Amino acid sequence: MGFKAREDLLGMYRAALAAVDPEAAVHRHVSRQGNRLAVSNRVLDLDAFERVFLLGAGKGTAPMAKALEDILEERLSEGVIVVKYGHGVPLRRVRVLEAAHPVPDAAGVHGTEQMLALAQRAGSNDLVIAAFSGGGSALTPAPVPPVTLEHKQRTTALLLAAGATIQEMNGVRKHLSRFKGGGLARAAAAASVVTLLLSDVVGDSLDVIASGPTAPDPSTYDQCMDVIRRYGLDDRVPKEVLRVLREGIQGQRPETPKPEDPVFGRVSHVVVANNRAALDAAQQEAIRRGYRTLVLTSRLEGEAREAAKVIAALAKEVASSGKPVEPPACLLFGGETTVTLGNSSGRGGRNQEFALACAVALDGWPSITVLAAGTDGTDGPTDAAGAFADGETARRAARMSMEARAFLENHDAYAFFEPLGDLVMTGPTRTNVMDFIGVVVP
Repeated sequence: MGFKAREDLLGMYRAALAAVDPEAAVHRHVSRQGNRLAVSNRVLDLDAFERVFLLGAGKGTAPMAKALEDILEERLSEGVIVVKYGHGVPLRRVRVLEAAHPVPDAAGVHGTEQMLALAQRAGSNDLVIAAFSGGGSALTPAPVPPVTLEHKQRTTALLLAAGATIQEMNGVRKHLSRFKGGGLARAAAAASVVTLLLSDVVGDSLDVIASGPTAPDPSTYDQCMDVIRRYGLDDRVPKEVLRVLREGIQGQRPETPKPEDPVFGRVSHVVVANNRAALDAAQQEAIRRGYRTLVLTSRLEGEAREAAKVIAALAKEVASSGKPVEPPACLLFGGETTVTLGNSSGRGGRNQEFALACAVALDGWPSITVLAAGTDGTDGPTDAAGAFADGETARRAARMSMEARAFLENHDAYAFFEPLGDLVMTGPTRTNVMDFIGVVVP
């Protein structure tokens, strides 16, 4: 059997995306027969509800909402969702509002206020279906006074640049928000709430996906202040943010709702798709193409360049000794790494940086090829999903007077891969279950 490494990796990536298509994922978990609505293992009698509302936010929420419209038909009263610019789809009963990601904007504030208003209208005889996917946190700013949108934008940008994890950023966001960290559940406390989640976080933690609008929040004001201090931001974040955190620590502001809070008495959650589902589909495609395949983790975290060194070492072991799997081999990884930018002027995203670090580590190993790409089709603040790298990449670049290590040190992966033609461009995929990393040794 002949092997075309890049073609094969793209095939696996596309199979992964198809497996976590939000519309299809909702249809796998939600169905309706007459007035009986089946949501995973639970059956709801729609006759018991006067109205059904749909709320949600995220990069993959528009196709989730489309599926729910098709399933509920005339039983859906109305709804509001907020999606990233360019990620909307036409809907009949649901208002689709677009806003900025990853740094929130005024459109996000407006959309979030619309959702909170609708949630507060829901009564004891109403059903609220919430649909959240990756990106939902940035798209739903509802600042706690005296914090403003600009204060949250500044804080989010500082945390991103410092390399804070998604869990750390979301903990801070929740304590500066009226929507996150159980805020939506608090607003809809009178109603029954069913939340469908497309997971973009390691471990599928309910409180982390979209910052847990309908989930109990385990984080505290104290922990948020620790995050600010750990990254040396206490003299850089707005004073209004510090004021809210300090007042919370002193008991002058209520904590986010915890598991025992009665607002969660009528709330349930279903994860409809996640990174593991994407990797399982990629594995089947790899096997179909003739590779001996291992899915090694869906929980990859840490600095992108450091994780790349470990995975490159594993690939070299496969190529040299046939361990832990003999060639033709494919190793699959998922998760979400981070990049600490510092004072860099470069451009890229965590997947491009991962690929660039692999290009450095794999120099001289021509049999190994890597694809690192975000499942949402957007890697960092770029129009690329990710990039390819192999044992020849650094040498090809050198012939174009580009030194791979220098670009890596400046976090300038996009400028490195663009002239090589090694960027992967998909446009918005309208899904988001973290990242796909595939390594093949034919």
